[in-house]
Amino acid sequence: MTNHKKSMTAIAALAVAMFHTSAFAQTATPASAQPTGAPSTTDALTQDVVVTATKKSNGETAQKTPLAITAFGKGQLEALQLHDVSALAFQMPNVQLADVGTSKGVANFTIRGIGVNSSIPSVDPAVGVFVDGVYLGVNTGVVFDTFDLGSVEVLRGPQGVLFGRNVTGGAVVINSTDPSDTLKENFTLKAESGLLGTGGSYTGSGVVTGPLVKGVLDAKLAVYYNDDDGWFKNLYNNQNFGKSKTRLIRSALKFSPSADVTDTLKYEHGHSDGDGPAAQSHTNGYGVPAAYANFSRDTFGFSIAVPGYSDATWDQVTNDTEIRAGNGKISNILAWRHYTQSAESDIAAQPADLFNGLFGTQQSQVSDELRYAGKFGSKFDFTTGLYYFAQRIRYAENRLLFGGLVTENGGGVQTQYTLGAFASGTYKLTDALALDLGARYSYDRKHDNIANEVENYNNPCNVLAGTCTYLGPLDVNNHITSEPTFSPKVGLDYDLSSHARLYTDWARSFRAGGCNFRSTSVNPTLPACFGEEKVDNFELGFKSEPYRHARFNIAAFYTLIDGIQRELNFPDPASGVVQAIVNAGNARIYGLEGDFALPLGTGVTLDGSASYTNGKYTSLNVDLANPANAGSIPASDYALKIPRLVPFTANIGLTAEEKLPVIGTTTMHVSYAHQDAAAYSDDNAGYLNAVNRIDFSLSVKILEGKGAVTLYGQNITNNVQFGGDTQLPAKLGPAPLGGTFSPLNKGRVFGIELRFGH
Repeated sequence: MTNHKKSMTAIAALAVAMFHTSAFAQTATPASAQPTGAPSTTDALTQDVVVTATKKSNGETAQKTPLAITAFGKGQLEALQLHDVSALAFQMPNVQLADVGTSKGVANFTIRGIGVNSSIPSVDPAVGVFVDGVYLGVNTGVVFDTFDLGSVEVLRGPQGVLFGRNVTGGAVVINSTDPSDTLKENFTLKAESGLLGTGGSYTGSGVVTGPLVKGVLDAKLAVYYNDDDGWFKNLYNNQNFGKSKTRLIRSALKFSPSADVTDTLKYEHGHSDGDGPAAQSHTNGYGVPAAYANFSRDTFGFSIAVPGYSDATWDQVTNDTEIRAGNGKISNILAWRHYTQSAESDIAAQPADLFNGLFGTQQSQVSDELRYAGKFGSKFDFTTGLYYFAQRIRYAENRLLFGGLVTENGGGVQTQYTLGAFASGTYKLTDALALDLGARYSYDRKHDNIANEVENYNNPCNVLAGTCTYLGPLDVNNHITSEPTFSPKVGLDYDLSSHARLYTDWARSFRAGGCNFRSTSVNPTLPACFGEEKVDNFELGFKSEPYRHARFNIAAFYTLIDGIQRELNFPDPASGVVQAIVNAGNARIYGLEGDFALPLGTGVTLDGSASYTNGKYTSLNVDLANPANAGSIPASDYALKIPRLVPFTANIGLTAEEKLPVIGTTTMHVSYAHQDAAAYSDDNAGYLNAVNRIDFSLSVKILEGKGAVTLYGQNITNNVQFGGDTQLPAKLGPAPLGGTFSPLNKGRVFGIELRFGH
């Protein structure tokens, strides 16, 4: 079946499902009159999850929250059998949670067409990631396994009031589990492979939690280990490729000296190491094939001489204190995080040692958020707080050309602190109508030193070792960026009934400016530093629960981007690839998105989502197709697609649970997801393949419900996906090159999982 036919099938199925859901909303019995006792798995998939992202004192469910949000509780994460956060993107509209692939674990998350297109740690994300309430200051070390997660909440649209900067596209809120006041043990063993010559991946994990001092002190210890033999085959030596090992330890203590006070201390240590990216080279967008090994972009073929590696270690300590005060709650989240990574990638993606990069990142951050949330009477709900964040980033990049005969060395050091004050409130104007008001003031200060890689041509230096001087006409020495911003939000919520509501709002958010740690350009029109990006979003949404376990949501949005940051990525015959970050101009993005869940009968649920998004540049001050052009901007630039903006997404899933004789309770889940192809490079020469993905799982409960055996398959259509599609020059110095650097994601995976505990 062609991609076009698959897309039409998905559209038709979703249209029928949404039509029937809307019809049920007019005729179905209210939730309170429906019978209870639905099977547990389908209940988990349709339950209304209490979210933390609103930061309210009384806990608000996703369906009652007046914003576009998709939330997965612990039961949903287990039922869907999705083993990393990236895979969750195929279960929601207008969201891509991609790993860029240049080095392991680097997130290029995009929501509603707003995201980043880079692995440079000095480029702030447009989709902020928050783990246990803590913002992650760099987009490295972000792509997580779903092990030991209590919930994942994805907020679409700018979230500047409650989350600050760098959430212009949205926010991903990840919460690990808290210690329990009753003894619980959960253990999981898992094995998976793509079969047909691919290697195996083996995982063991366990969580033990319970009281140390009954009613006063609870504890948790969670351990995770994964050993991956490598899914891919490197045709250079016909060896398995993509090998990795990942180890995680999470521990927590929850101290409750009284009913009004709790203090939760969490510590996480992680280490991951393995091969570099499985980099394919195929004919690039300029029509130039790779000189030595050229593959079809619809296959997993690749041949690289330099296997590369990735080695990352991180530690995070979080202390969350909550004190009940009258009708409200005082919270303080104090955190420290340290992350280091070293990596090597074969950028030429060829069976010859032509162009490979060595990368080193060291990042430390500390943050503290103090807030109060409470209710005043029956009409006013209020949250306010103060925020402090500081981090230091050191990044080294060394390019080795022609086996190290030519080197380019650079990187940068950044110190930063951010101060914020915010307030958000909801006031009931009538029993049905509420006014939402919020605002945040932020002050962000960055101090950058940058070593230009061309300036250090054949001049060995390393930023991490402190041997780069940051002097000279191309380097940036002591660049200071100070940016105060004001992010307001105004909205209205209207309850049509106890099971349906409308909301509308306008919100403003900012992405911080900074400097480019991958400075390779000698073009004076492309400066090493760039300014902030401002986003205004107008939204109208409808949410409903037409009957028990059913939901139907739809949202329309219109977004204006001022000073849009673009990571221009273009081939260069001397440096291989040049990346410049600029405020390219202004853009507008608008779209429509919806999701639904529809119980079809006892133990059977249909769910899905769909989105349409359109984006366009409205003004430009940089020639996106030819950044060296200092003249007027050609009209053709305005027809270019915004990178990573996916015009159409859709998914549909069916879950059925049945008690079978002898076998026991059996649950089946199957889903189909489609995402259109998207541009990758700003000149649109590089692009990302369309997605047509089928997942399934079959689970049987054992040990009187205390365990389960699950067979599952992911991406069983073997859809080829890339983290990026960097265009390479026809020649690198005197040597022919051409083609692309396109890191491959895993294809088809089948697995078996044994889970037991209580």
